[in-house]
Amino acid sequence: MIRNQETVNSIKQLTTSSIRETLLAGEQLGSILNPGDVVLLKGDLGAGKTHFVKGVARSFQIPEDEVQSPTFSLIHEYPGKVSLYHIDAYRLHNPQEALEFGLEEYLYSNGICLIEWPERIESLLPNECWVVEMKHVDKNRRKISIHQQD
Repeated sequence: MIRNQETVNSIKQLTTSSIRETLLAGEQLGSILNPGDVVLLKGDLGAGKTHFVKGVARSFQIPEDEVQSPTFSLIHEYPGKVSLYHIDAYRLHNPQEALEFGLEEYLYSNGICLIEWPERIESLLPNECWVVEMKHVDKNRRKISIHQQD
């Protein structure tokens, strides 16, 4: 649920030109996330999704150097002020595989789920989610769009 509409409006669309700016965008979204929120991270390989998650982690006092892409492990758990669950569905072949590793327990917990490649498990996701879309503008710049899906 949106608690601070002014903050949401200020981050709806932005362009970042460095990793530092992508981290700050993630930190800004993190500052308005609440326990139980689900964030869907959409974008091509190398779009900056993991750097964005590092920024979100910063807002929960989780050191950014602890955050790594969970591509091969599927999920990384980061305890902090609020637990973050960084999930990567890229290697999943179907939603059943997500159910087998306990996805629903994470989605409906008091932590915050950040899911890369959510389109692979779309049928399992809650209706209300944050959506972060990241696109390459050029080698250094990323366009980031953030909205809530109801």
